[in-house]
Amino acid sequence: MPKKAAPTDLVTAIRTVRGGGVFLYPSLAKSLVRDYIGRAAQGEDRASLDGLTEREQEVLKLIADGLTNQEIADQLTISAKTVEQHRANIMAKLHLHSRTELVKYAIRKGLIEVGRSN
Repeated sequence: MPKKAAPTDLVTAIRTVRGGGVFLYPSLAKSLVRDYIGRAAQGEDRASLDGLTEREQEVLKLIADGLTNQEIADQLTISAKTVEQHRANIMAKLHLHSRTELVKYAIRKGLIEVGRSN
């Protein structure tokens, strides 16, 4: 969400995420799709996940799907602290600095689909 977002958009985002969905602000979604199309046109290899372990790939997909650390922990039968460590490892390996960058990466690699209905 950009800082300039309307309060109603923030409420919608919170409700969507709370319900297990992923909320992307429309102008940011356009940017993500444009970035994805540009990288696909350049032939970026979707299958390569830059040295992530299977567990890190699972955690990354669940983060990108909008799950909280606790929800991920529950689903994978691990602790929330372990999820946090996996996320830190993923971010370090990929040189990413935010959850948004993780989602963009997951979209580029085809781990989640843009435009699916919640």
